[in-house]
Amino acid sequence: RDERQAALRGEIEAGLAAIESLDEDRILRRFVNLVEAAVRTSFFQLDTSGRPRAAIAFKFESGKIDGLPLPRPLYEISVYSPRVEGVHLRFGKVARGGLRWSDRRQDFRTEVLGLVKAQQVKNAVIVPVGAKGGFVPKRLPPPSDRQAWMAEGIASYQEFVGTLLDLTDNLDGERVAPPALTVRHDGDDPYLVVAADKGTATFSDIANALSIDHGHWLGDAFASGGSQGYDHKKMGITARGAWEAVKRHFRELGADIQATDFTVAGVGDMSGDVFGNGMLLSPHIRLVAAFDHRDIFLDPSPDPATSLAERQRLFDLPRSSWADYDRSLISPGGGVFPRSAKSIPLSAEIRTLLGIEKAEATPFEVMRAILQARVDLLWFGGIGTYVRSTGETDDQVGDRANDAVRITGGQVRARVVGEGANLGCTQLGRIEAARAGVRLNTDAIDNSAGVNTSDVEVNIKIALAIPERDGRLDTAARNSLLAEMTEEVGSLVLRNNYMQTLALSLAEQRGKDDLGFNRRLMQALESAGRLDRTVEYLPDDVALMERERRGEGMTRPELAVLLAYAKLALHDAILQSRLPDDPYLSGELERYFPRTLFERFPDAIAGHRLRREIIATQLANAVVNRAGPSVVVRLADQTGADAATIATAYAAVRDSYDLLSINRAIDKLDGKVPGSAQLRLYGAAQDLLLSRLVWFIRHVDLAGDGLDATVRRFRPGIAAVEASLASSLSTAQTEHAGRRAAALMAEGVPEALAVRMALLPALIAAPDVVLVAEKTGQPIVEAAATHFAVAARFRIAEIVVASRDVPLADYYDRLALDRALATIEGAHRALTSEVAMAGEGHGTEAVTAWGRKRGNEVERILASVETIASSGLTLSKLTVAASLLGDLARR
Repeated sequence: RDERQAALRGEIEAGLAAIESLDEDRILRRFVNLVEAAVRTSFFQLDTSGRPRAAIAFKFESGKIDGLPLPRPLYEISVYSPRVEGVHLRFGKVARGGLRWSDRRQDFRTEVLGLVKAQQVKNAVIVPVGAKGGFVPKRLPPPSDRQAWMAEGIASYQEFVGTLLDLTDNLDGERVAPPALTVRHDGDDPYLVVAADKGTATFSDIANALSIDHGHWLGDAFASGGSQGYDHKKMGITARGAWEAVKRHFRELGADIQATDFTVAGVGDMSGDVFGNGMLLSPHIRLVAAFDHRDIFLDPSPDPATSLAERQRLFDLPRSSWADYDRSLISPGGGVFPRSAKSIPLSAEIRTLLGIEKAEATPFEVMRAILQARVDLLWFGGIGTYVRSTGETDDQVGDRANDAVRITGGQVRARVVGEGANLGCTQLGRIEAARAGVRLNTDAIDNSAGVNTSDVEVNIKIALAIPERDGRLDTAARNSLLAEMTEEVGSLVLRNNYMQTLALSLAEQRGKDDLGFNRRLMQALESAGRLDRTVEYLPDDVALMERERRGEGMTRPELAVLLAYAKLALHDAILQSRLPDDPYLSGELERYFPRTLFERFPDAIAGHRLRREIIATQLANAVVNRAGPSVVVRLADQTGADAATIATAYAAVRDSYDLLSINRAIDKLDGKVPGSAQLRLYGAAQDLLLSRLVWFIRHVDLAGDGLDATVRRFRPGIAAVEASLASSLSTAQTEHAGRRAAALMAEGVPEALAVRMALLPALIAAPDVVLVAEKTGQPIVEAAATHFAVAARFRIAEIVVASRDVPLADYYDRLALDRALATIEGAHRALTSEVAMAGEGHGTEAVTAWGRKRGNEVERILASVETIASSGLTLSKLTVAASLLGDLARR
């Protein structure tokens, strides 16, 4: 085959050389390129009656197609028949996303590409990467014949989905079964999962019936959300996930919206999934204004309890609109007005609420005023894009239906935006609003809970296929178990929303200090061909330098994009390594699934077909959530380690220090301490994590020892050091920790956690103490006492604390500072070992006796270090101090 192809390629090249027209040459070369990028086709397949199939499908390796618009998926399948055309774009071998009924026959691929770009970012939190599909029925009857119109749409959907399955590999047990009469140039590729989207919300059972009819190995796990799946609206999961983001925004602004009243304006109505569920999530919501495609709702001074009960009534109706709202319950001056009205009379209360001075206004003017209202929360729960940037045009937004009401990011006057619906704002609109002081993320962060739930559903069904096959579980029992785990699945999903928004808050808190690391991250992603800053509206290096000059960091919406790309890159690196095969990481697999499933069928989880993918995703999420988007490039520059090694170090540090218990204790402070204080506690835990990641990479053979042996080596020692701190720290260190603990308790932190957090900076030294104890044979308690005595003698703790405030001119200054601190740390460990091996006991007395033996050299260096520590630390002084201590240790 290769020889025949080479000969044909030579003939084509000869023919192309004879073409005189440049345009014709270019067009023909593109056709040749497209043929070579095709990896399989259904053209030669036959149906069950032995005739050619009704539709033709080509599968392309998109990266090989010249001139294809960015971003380029891994694979795409193009489907064509007289009845339907469609495309399915996938960013990875294991990818999922919805199939939409498109009405854009001329450019449906462009529509799907825009959607899959957003889906790819959203799917960073879940196991499969992004995918999206779209189909266009070509023989639709007039929409006036609703029944016939829907029937033809469903038939088109069935032909589109059936053709995708025709081209996809199947599984027979563990054996891959390729489709008949199909040449494959892409290797095994059996994973194809779809979901509902615009126009196909009720089609999941139809797709699953096709899957079962094709004998597809996924069965009814092929399309999530069917009759035997998780009903997103019934769970309210998308709105609940977005509400986690909203609660964090307010928590960090100093408000608890579950305990105090707050005002809301929004887009949507109570019959909608996201808007309806969202407006039931707090008894303290004061919904003052909202609109959908039919009506405008205005209630300038609502009673929270009364209005909540009425919203619940509307939500429970089979179908409802704002027109169904009981007018007698609306506060004075308010009402419900049709959007079709010529004008809307504005009461004094409404004019005050919306900031309109006229006695009446058009519906468009009222809706624009709602979007600009001075409220606590602007909640997007309906279809449409309502906020763009000042520099964008309405044509660029691509949502003509809402051109008349759209505002700019700078005009948003709400304190917080919750983007429960897709594309409520453009990315540039979000950035503009964020720079004006509005708290918001992106839709990919806020409403990811829906896709996350579908992902968990599919993977639970894949797991349960094992006990189903061997007869331990019948279909009825499986379906009952799925229903039984609904709330547990919801909790697992909401945890991801909680963690991702926390990760953004921590990244935002580091602000300008991490700008250099974020620049390096973007540069690394660009070099790898993973990121186009222009496509994602991220600042270039010149813009970043200007922000650095002004002392500004990146906005929250920008950080949200970086967070997703960092996770996707780390996921791929982990998956390509041997790390997911480490038995120690089975805990990541267990944390992904409901506890009920693990207790009932542990073997189904252990033998899960996507075991490696789930572990890679869980670990990538954990690393980036806890250590920040730039952690991999940061540590790679500091240590030269690759991404998989950094992820390994993360697991070692997390479990050696029991950081999960520390972070869980901080989680429990929600609503009990000021949000800013809680964020500082998280930041302290993150500082420890970042510093110890470097230490473990430099000082532990993670690959050779393995995670289990590494954690067993360090965890007991670190716990022993923590237990000994009360007796091993100097008087000054103990007093300082006591003052810090008292300050935390004054903010409402429980005493046990306050003491633990106050001692956390001292615990950074614990792995060094473990090495000293191993080297010298001293008990951990004695080695710790000596270690802290050395630190006190040379004022090392003071120098390390002061280093945090050293002014840094650029990214390389930061690397130089890290190097200097590493040198001090190494010298400290070496000096502690020397003191311990001198045989003069431990602690302060041993350090004093050792100092006498070393004589004037110690006093000379001590004097120099004390001068440096007392004279205002700079980078050059820190470097000198590191050099002096390093020299003393080497001598």
